[in-house]
Amino acid sequence: MQTWAKSRTQPHRLMQRAQIILRAAEGAESQNIARELRISRPTVQLWRERFLALRTSGLEKDAPRPGRIPPIDDAKRAAIVEAILHSQPPNATHWSTRTLAQVQHVSEATVRRIGKQHGLRPHRLSTFKVSRDPQFVQKLTDVVGLYLNPPDKALVLCVDEKSQIQALDRTQPGLPLKPGRCGTMTHDYTRHGTTTLFAALSTLDGSVVGDCMPQHQHQELIRFLKRIDQQTLSELDLHLIVDNYATHKHPRVERWLHRHPRFHLHFTPTSCSWLNLVERWFRNLTERRLRRSSFHNVRELTQGIDDYINGHNQNPRIFVWSAPVERILKKVSKCKEALDPLH
Repeated sequence: MQTWAKSRTQPHRLMQRAQIILRAAEGAESQNIARELRISRPTVQLWRERFLALRTSGLEKDAPRPGRIPPIDDAKRAAIVEAILHSQPPNATHWSTRTLAQVQHVSEATVRRIGKQHGLRPHRLSTFKVSRDPQFVQKLTDVVGLYLNPPDKALVLCVDEKSQIQALDRTQPGLPLKPGRCGTMTHDYTRHGTTTLFAALSTLDGSVVGDCMPQHQHQELIRFLKRIDQQTLSELDLHLIVDNYATHKHPRVERWLHRHPRFHLHFTPTSCSWLNLVERWFRNLTERRLRRSSFHNVRELTQGIDDYINGHNQNPRIFVWSAPVERILKKVSKCKEALDPLH
């Protein structure tokens, strides 16, 4: 305490508090200490009480202050939260900050702040779908097992079709990107036909076998399977992860697979496209090559897709599956628990 009171390096407020305690230890009254140090008597009394309660640690930090009085009380705050969670305006599906502020007679900023504090975002909506496949667990275990523990001397391929890819041509040329202005493109377009992309993503190295075809039938699927057969090592078994589209179970497809025993089809559960990693690659294709492009005909579209596949295969990216079956089933069970009371 003597060191603090005489220090030339400590903050002035800490020196002053130490001097208060030293004078009090000598028996001086609070009003005399206040007059000597030229401070108010309540300040002297405050630091004497904090020293008695917290000792030296009570002098190192400022005393807590009451802070600003909240602009709205807890009842109004609870009413706003209750309205966001369990009500909706008469002419809309959800509250906006302005409409709710008018009803609750508060400012729009207050509604926004309360919503942020409680993590409430009524303007946002996420989608979901719980699979009703009676063999959900078996199929899930089968597919995830291929990802996490692939068989020896085999290649796991995620196969799917991206159908109805449109060759869209903008009606007017857009403006290029420049400082202070984003690139532009017209909102309307002209359709020049469609194509269907058959793709097989290798979980081993991330490479893709792809082929664009005019239709989406079993003949095209057999043609694509033949291409996979030609572009993969003949001594490897091929495990194909596919969805439940009827073409994959066509009798002619099944007969072709019977004649080529190294092909093994593994079906994902219904409504579980997220379980097929090639869907992740399709998203990259859409965002990086298709969405902001303009194609004058289907030939340009297929050429653009082929160029993207070739560029991807020069430096392929491996999509690694990390979620075990137990974690997925736990999430599904929690989702069902939340949904069951609503139905």
